[in-house]
Amino acid sequence: RMGTKLSVSVEGGFQPEIAPRTDRPPTFDPQYGFEGKRKPREMKATWEEMDQYNLKPGQRDYCAHLLMPLMKCQTENAPFAGHACDGARAAWDKCEYDDYIMRIKEFERERRLLQRAARKADN
Repeated sequence: RMGTKLSVSVEGGFQPEIAPRTDRPPTFDPQYGFEGKRKPREMKATWEEMDQYNLKPGQRDYCAHLLMPLMKCQTENAPFAGHACDGARAAWDKCEYDDYIMRIKEFERERRLLQRAARKADN
């Protein structure tokens, strides 16, 4: 996330036609360029479960289903939750990292497709 805002703002200022918008869904078909079907991402946690754990808006992501057991473990083992919840913490951290990498890849895919569309329009 750190570099995304800067690169989006710099690129968006000089070449807005090839700068992906991070506040909107992708402009290209998610299946475009793939031979097989890409499996759509699904939320595994329900809104009711996230409300029950009082998750903040930034925590209501594709890893919320792993954050809730971590929060429960930390509550049950407080104040010594550090080692008791290592497995749950590692699972949530890995999910957050994988989600971050996925978002970076999707951003880069959108940017490259926008560049390609701009090149085709110039020809």
